[in-house]
Amino acid sequence: MSTLSLHQARALHLAAQGLLQPPARAAKRADVASCIQRMALLQIDTIHVVSRSPYLVLHSRLGDYPREWLEDTLAAAKVFETWAHEACFAHVDDLHIHRSYNRHTRRHWGLAKAAQSHAAQRPHLDKLLEHIRANGPVKSSDFERPEGKGGPWWGWKDEKRWLEALFALGELMIARRENFHRVYDLSERVAPQLLQPVAPTSEATLHAQLMEKAITALGITQARWVNDYFRTKPRLKDVDLDALVDAGSVQRVAVEGWDAPGYVHASHTALLKKARAGKLQATHTALLSPFDPVVWDRERGSTLFDFDYRLECYTPEEKRVYGYFVLPILCRGELIGRLDAKAHRAEGVFEVRGLHVQPGLVWSDEHIADVAQAIQRSADWHGTPQVRITQTQPAKLAAPLRRALKNLKIERPDA
Repeated sequence: MSTLSLHQARALHLAAQGLLQPPARAAKRADVASCIQRMALLQIDTIHVVSRSPYLVLHSRLGDYPREWLEDTLAAAKVFETWAHEACFAHVDDLHIHRSYNRHTRRHWGLAKAAQSHAAQRPHLDKLLEHIRANGPVKSSDFERPEGKGGPWWGWKDEKRWLEALFALGELMIARRENFHRVYDLSERVAPQLLQPVAPTSEATLHAQLMEKAITALGITQARWVNDYFRTKPRLKDVDLDALVDAGSVQRVAVEGWDAPGYVHASHTALLKKARAGKLQATHTALLSPFDPVVWDRERGSTLFDFDYRLECYTPEEKRVYGYFVLPILCRGELIGRLDAKAHRAEGVFEVRGLHVQPGLVWSDEHIADVAQAIQRSADWHGTPQVRITQTQPAKLAAPLRRALKNLKIERPDA
């Protein structure tokens, strides 16, 4: 096995994820689908104290782009929505894999709820399908809530639960989003290719395909991290990857300090050579989403970056350590801190409610300058160009960070 340093492994991972270096050019509309294809999944979440997660993930990789490009890409059927490790966008090339795996193999609460609705309320589902077939796409808001009351599933009204059940069952797909609200239509109208016959794929083949996609998206991974990317079962051991290694699809490598081997997909052979030669240089600094693929697996983030990240928005306020919606700070190949932010759009203010430096790390002047630029880029993109630093830890970091931000404004008087 070839051996990589931890620094080289990080660089390989970030290169595969599109986070090693800043974008080389202004984003184009087609880059949204390409970026999702590269990551294999883009998780969907509705929290938007700063911006909804999928937009943040794309911004960290593409730079400034119009948010509506994501909706446009969905409406153009270049990506689709699916249950994976959670609700996600995926590239249309993977449509059959996800639908087959979800239909026959996946165990997820969303699919389990759909199965319950199918068993108990199929006549209602059929009636709703006929309505959509005759009248076209629908939103949940098209149906009135009886007496202002919802059902037991998140308080949703019946039609919302039935729409979600039909989506999970694969009978409906998301045709587009309007103000981020789902618009449902018949699957065959959203993706006509589904009407074409497809040879059945065995469960073992589907599982192997998703394993390879996860390894490719991660760049480098340990066996025990592979299944989490798509939440396949079971968690893997090294022996489970022997067949892929023997076939030449995956290469086994050693990483200094790891107690288990790493795995790199054959499609990343050139990247692996560059990493081993020290030719992958991390130069990008960005604010990451809490649901970014780099950090959503807590164990992986801790092992790769020595960064223990836990989302605290579902934690009672008095028990939070860092804040409600905390953005990990990526700086030149390292996760160097976390930032709790809020975009006050009406005031044009991007508030840094709390910024915490990674324990044991002292930020250099270069760290401060890079992070100030990343914060200002994000603030400008959100339409909240005035940055307000409320609190930092350590407290003495606030003054130099404010000076760095002020200097950016002086350098860009037209910003």
